[in-house]
Parts: sequence; C-alpha cells; structure tokens
Amino acid sequence: MFDDLSASFEDAIKGLRGENKISEENIGPALKQVRRALLEADVSLSVVKEFVAEVGQKAIGAEVVRGVKPGQKFVEVVKQELVEVMGGENAPLANVSEKPTVILMAGLQGAGKTTATAKLALHLKDQGRKALMVAADVYRPAAIEQLTTLGSQIDIDVFSLGSNLKPEQIAASGLEKARNEGFDTLLVDTAGRLQIDSEMMDEMVRIRSAVNPDEVLLVVDSMIGQEAAELTRAFHEKVGITGAVLTKLDGDSRGGAALSIKKISGKPIKFIGTGEKVEALEPFHPERMASRILGMGDVLTLVEKAQKEVEIADAEQMQKKFQEASFDFSDFVKQMRLIKRMGSLGGLMKMIPGMNKIDDGMIKSGEEQLKRIEAMIGSMTPAERTQPELLAAQPSRRRRVALGSGHTPADMDKVLADFQKMRGFMKQMSSGAGIPGMGGLPGLGGPGAMQGIDRSQLSGRNNRSSNGPLKRQRPPKKKKGFGDL
Repeated sequence: MFDDLSASFEDAIKGLRGENKISEENIGPALKQVRRALLEADVSLSVVKEFVAEVGQKAIGAEVVRGVKPGQKFVEVVKQELVEVMGGENAPLANVSEKPTVILMAGLQGAGKTTATAKLALHLKDQGRKALMVAADVYRPAAIEQLTTLGSQIDIDVFSLGSNLKPEQIAASGLEKARNEGFDTLLVDTAGRLQIDSEMMDEMVRIRSAVNPDEVLLVVDSMIGQEAAELTRAFHEKVGITGAVLTKLDGDSRGGAALSIKKISGKPIKFIGTGEKVEALEPFHPERMASRILGMGDVLTLVEKAQKEVEIADAEQMQKKFQEASFDFSDFVKQMRLIKRMGSLGGLMKMIPGMNKIDDGMIKSGEEQLKRIEAMIGSMTPAERTQPELLAAQPSRRRRVALGSGHTPADMDKVLADFQKMRGFMKQMSSGAGIPGMGGLPGLGGPGAMQGIDRSQLSGRNNRSSNGPLKRQRPPKKKKGFGDL
C-alpha cells in the first residue's frame, strides 16, 4: 500500500539534501513534488492545498538544530501534518457499559461490507468480546449465506430470519436475542446499493431507529480514491455515521482515500482492511500510517501481529533453540506458517524500517522460494526434519528428498547449506556477537556464503553410483536461498 506515494515523497526529500537550512527558495521544489504526489494519489484537491500550505509554513519557520539536516526536519514536519490530516490519533470502537454495544455496518455494494462485518467480529473475539452478527441484507443474492459461512469459519454466531422480513425487523429481533443470551456486541450487516439513493437512506434510518446503534460504520472501498471522502460525508449528512472502515487498502498503491476521509467528512477511519483473509483487519493509527507512507515502517503493528500469534512459552523455546543452534526444519515450517497467519510476506516486510524499497518481484520470488522449501521439507522423514545432520551426512537421503519434492539434488544441497549457515547466524545473533557481514548471509552469494559448511558432505568426496553420495556436478546456476527472502 502507498508504494507510489512513498516513492514520490522520497523524491521530494532528496531535493533538500546538501542544503544547510530550509528556506523559501529550496523548499519550493520539494513542496511542488509533494503536491504532485498527493494529487496523483487521488487526494482531494482541497486537502492537498491545505496540506502543502501547512507543511510549507511549518517547515520554513521550524528551527533546525545542530546535527539535524534540513531534509530530516522536512520529513518530521510532513509526518506531523500527515498524522493531523488522518485524524491525529486512533479512534477506539465503542464499548458501552449497558450491553450489548450495537454496531451498524453500512456501505455501497461491492465495498466488502459483509466480509468487513466478519473481520470486525473476529477482531472483537480476539479482544475477549462475545459478538453476534445479524444478517439484515435481504436483497443481495447469497448475502445471508455468505455471512453464515464466514461465521462458521471464525466460530461466531449469526442471526438470520431469511429474506422475507424487513431489515429493521430482523435487526430488532437480533438485538433482542443479544440481550437475552448475553452477547456483549451486536454487528448488523445491512444491504448496499450500487449508488446512494433515497430508498437506501430511508431504510438505513429505519434500521437505526430500530436498534439505536452506538456505532454506525461506513465500509468504504479505498480503490475509489477521493470519492471515498465524499461518500463518507454524504452518508454522514443523511444517516449519521461515527466512523469508516477502509477496505482493500492492500491493493491501493495511491492511498488518497486514507488521506481524505477525516478531513472531508469529519469522521475518523477506525479500521483498515489489509487483505482478503478474515484476519486481515487492523485498527487505524494515523501516526503508524504516516510512518508507512514515509517509508519508516510500522514496527508497533508488526509486534502486535506477532504477539497475537506467538505464545510466550513458544517464543522462549524458540529462543533457546536459536542459542543452542538446534533450530530444525520442523521449526522452520512452524515459522513459515506463523508468517502466513500474520499476513502476506510483502506486507510484513514493508512494516520493517528501510524495507519499503523491496521490489514486488523480489517478494514474489521469495514467496515462491518458500513454497519450494516447504515442499522439500514435506518430503523429509520426521527424523530428517529434526536432525538435518542426517541429510548432510548421507547424500542418498538428499537425493530422495529432492526427487520426492520434484526438485534437483542441487536444489536440495543449496537449501541444506543455507539452512546450516542460517543456524550459525541465529546462534551468533542470540549470543550477542553482532551481525556478520552481509556477504556471509546464506543465499546472498558473498564470499562467506558457505563458510562453516563442509562441502565434501554435500557433494561427496568421490564420484559414486546413485546409491552413494551424489556425483560431482558442474556448479549449478545460482538459486535464491534463505538469505534472499
């Protein structure tokens, strides 16, 4: 997300390098670049004008202390203004004392409203809240079935009375069920339309009157750009909303919707959808999002994702394995599956500061390589997974694993060599010995890429038959290893 915008901001900042201070003369080109970047990101023109004016005024008047370069100060000013434009701080979801808390989900057809309802229900479940979803979309074919299916996947109850009753009647009955059966949160999925019309708004008003919601969340497709802000304002004027859920943000490299909604509509973004999986929903934090836009990563969100998936005992056990260099292939598979649960590899990598420049092609290649490695591990016996030394000592085992997974012996040799090097690297890091040179990382192809690995164990000391060690082969074409991912 925000790839195009991040690149444009970086270009703007480059123009201030080498300057001793920020002045009207040298900041002019940078501000023009920022203005162009925001307009290309489909940010509302009024927001762009105000943003650029504020940044220019604050940057020129800012005191640049010794040791801080003008470019760094400009970044600081831009980040502060981005945070302000997007709402300043996280707007928490309502949680009233008199249960249940009622949340009404609204939006146009195709914005992902039903899926967002399930994602939000799962988010609340992870927080220890007991949610009930109400299927009140009686118009869209299979809407009720979709919500019911999603509910069964995440083990959350769904209330439905079919499609013959009026939505407001279904919502009211759902509220009664929630009160009687101890649900602390009610999520009402309503019907969408292809466009805003009076019939749709009248129905939303009736549903609102029937359940008196504590939150009215408008689900907005981020791909529609600045129209998202106008849509939010229109809904608020006619129905009255408390916030927005911005979906499909992972597929939007521009980010105009995120930068426009709060400023235009006056209502905050409360959640963002970052993928198709039902777990891919995050509370919206303006400061963290500003960091992502400026290529600074988002370590806090990354840590929260990890904490959600990793048990403390498991983390301690894995740390011990790192220190003892006993990390095995079974552990590696566990880590890969953990990453998959946390989100896409590319999305996670770009939360790490400095990693925003990773090419999407490289990330895709890395994901494909992980799949190949997992296939090889799947072809190993339990003993081979927990004792990689067996594979290092017996070429026949490596040959069997390679053929069983549809790969060449050279592929298997490369994976094993990289894995053993990674073991040593992790032990070195865990012991506090520091980070070795990048050339020594497995798979990077540097001079130390295979240091510490007995190559004679991998290629065989002599040329033997297929039943013995692998025959010596010409050096294979370099393939990506663990260190390339």
